[in-house]
Amino acid sequence: MGRSPIGPRFAAVLIALFAMVHAAWALSGPVFAAAAPRPTFLATGKFVGTDDAHKGEGNALIVQLPTGQRFLRLEDFKVTNGPDLYVYLSGHPSPRSRAQLHEGAAFEVGLLKGNVGNQNYELASSMDITKFKSVVIYCKRFSVLFASAELNFNR
Repeated sequence: MGRSPIGPRFAAVLIALFAMVHAAWALSGPVFAAAAPRPTFLATGKFVGTDDAHKGEGNALIVQLPTGQRFLRLEDFKVTNGPDLYVYLSGHPSPRSRAQLHEGAAFEVGLLKGNVGNQNYELASSMDITKFKSVVIYCKRFSVLFASAELNFNR
């Protein structure tokens, strides 16, 4: 057998150099990159129906992004379908009537985007959300509450 053109010492240095370059490349990948800022969950709640005919399920979340934007998110959401359904924030923790919905503070977030599925509604970052105690699905045409989620604030 012939002798290798490179000595064992030089080969060891090349292997070590290759290992260092490979490790540096792996550590610079997305797994080791600095974690991006995450949203903050300001409040959470679980939807329940208001009576035997009006069912609701899923989660209500008030989320603040690192940019300061706030959203009301309905997640794993499902409610009995109906006409003229709107999303409200209410000062009452568990309203069952139009009067209770508007008791204290009430804010119309917007028209319900769908009776099934995840959805987001932007909220003004200046809004004092602590004056609200629930998220409500409300039929304006017939003044009927379909579902509500009592909010629990993360303090």
